[in-house]
Amino acid sequence: MTTIQNPILPGFNPDPSIVRVGEDYYIATSTFEWYPGVQIHHSRDLANWRLVTRPLARAAQLDMRGNPDSGGIWAPCLTHADGLFWLIYTDVKRRDGAWKDSHNYLVTAPSIDGPWSDPVYLNSSGFDPSLFHDVDGRKWLLNMIWDHNQTGGDRFGGIVMQEYSVEDRKLTGPVRNIYRGTDLKLTEGPHLYRRDGFYYLLTAEGGTGYDHAVTMARSKDLFGPYETDPAKHVLTARGTDGLLQRCGHADIVETQDGQFYMVHLCSRPLDETRALPVGDGGIHADDVRRSPLGRETAIQKLVWEAGEFPRLAHGGNAPADTAPCDLPAHPFPEDAPRTTFAPGALPPAFQWLRTPDVDRLFSLTERPGALRIHGRESPGSAFEHALLARRQTALTFRAETTLEMEPGDYQHFAGLIAWYGRFKFHYLAVTANEDGQRVLTVYSCAADWPDARVTYPITPIPLPDGPVQLGCDVEGAILRFRYKTNGDWTDLGITLDQSAISDEAGNGPGNNFTGAFIGICAHDTSGRGRHADFLDFTYQPLNGSPQVSHV
Repeated sequence: MTTIQNPILPGFNPDPSIVRVGEDYYIATSTFEWYPGVQIHHSRDLANWRLVTRPLARAAQLDMRGNPDSGGIWAPCLTHADGLFWLIYTDVKRRDGAWKDSHNYLVTAPSIDGPWSDPVYLNSSGFDPSLFHDVDGRKWLLNMIWDHNQTGGDRFGGIVMQEYSVEDRKLTGPVRNIYRGTDLKLTEGPHLYRRDGFYYLLTAEGGTGYDHAVTMARSKDLFGPYETDPAKHVLTARGTDGLLQRCGHADIVETQDGQFYMVHLCSRPLDETRALPVGDGGIHADDVRRSPLGRETAIQKLVWEAGEFPRLAHGGNAPADTAPCDLPAHPFPEDAPRTTFAPGALPPAFQWLRTPDVDRLFSLTERPGALRIHGRESPGSAFEHALLARRQTALTFRAETTLEMEPGDYQHFAGLIAWYGRFKFHYLAVTANEDGQRVLTVYSCAADWPDARVTYPITPIPLPDGPVQLGCDVEGAILRFRYKTNGDWTDLGITLDQSAISDEAGNGPGNNFTGAFIGICAHDTSGRGRHADFLDFTYQPLNGSPQVSHV
């Protein structure tokens, strides 16, 4: 028997949707404003996972320029039927205020590796869409419906369902509201299953914070009425102080030998903030738990007796740190910590922000052996931002890069960045001062809103000619930058708040949904597109967290 250690997908990997095809398991997770869209991981034992594809990889499928922080791709649903993979996803263009502009699409592929089709537009009535394939061959789209007329924060109008016509490639027939949820409210994330003469409807409730929960209801009729599970929530971490918090937004898979597992999102608050109160419905920078790794994916074993609602195999409804599994172990090779850059595709661990026009930002051919990044708009841009980054997957890690650039002036800068969003980052940058001398500086934006103030924690340091190595060391809530030009590393002698690079920190837009990244970037706010060359990148977890390999 294998013991699965949670989380199975460490770092920013929320809203998991799982499907089994033969002996292969696939999980699709949200990517929000990061491009390409949707991460799909593969496993054969539910414990070891590798990233195999991000299917929304061209402009015809996805263009998120102008999307807000934590907009973009929400809650994909991955299923398999009729010899095809079916991927449903939302592209959120607006997420603040009374209205949501959330457009839902479908793409298909004969293989998990593609080719993935151009999208079929479905609707824009809400988010968290999923596709249910009934035994009679008919297909039904479910999503939560957004009610902008409601006040008081709960504009979640219930779970609606409409038939999808494969022949006509569109939704058809009446829209039915089949479930309005429980008193926990904020009902979303629907998945539908048919078992033992019942339709079982799995939903997420309570918001994506510390009240999050998984709720199940069932009906003998597809259209309801749906009876809520007497236990109400099959999974929640509300009121607990365990490792896994904010548990919700789940999906269920049956193994080839008839066992059941539930994958769900979760987070792991920093130990130094774990005991702090959550607040009173707002986000308070000084009195809230913080989870830099964002919302991750965990797994729980279920017991699902015939005619009954499913239950956690270990009892109760609180998440467990581990899960047992009888599947034969199938590990994948771990990634090497150091990445070098050769002509071809960008390294698969990395993503960029919003734009499909990647060739305007990055080149692996202009200077062989280096990644050339063409500086574009500022770190606050929601349109063209030349930043290439990978997820932070461990609470303790080190990262390093080697940079060659000759900044033309202070509007041209590049370097190593710890990133959450446009108002949360720490940036060790090479630039020029007003006299044109090359210098090293730190830009830090620790979740201030609406001012989004950028502070400069150090006096710019003059740099000699030649390559510069930039590094950072993160231990929980602390980040330290260092650099090297010749000889030994030099610590900058400052500590920055890495807990600010988290879901919960700050008081403005863009909170709650993604997670910390570490990467490299170049900016040229003059509009001239001047470049910087990066020769390598190293990311080394230091606390033994489970790692996910990449293709």
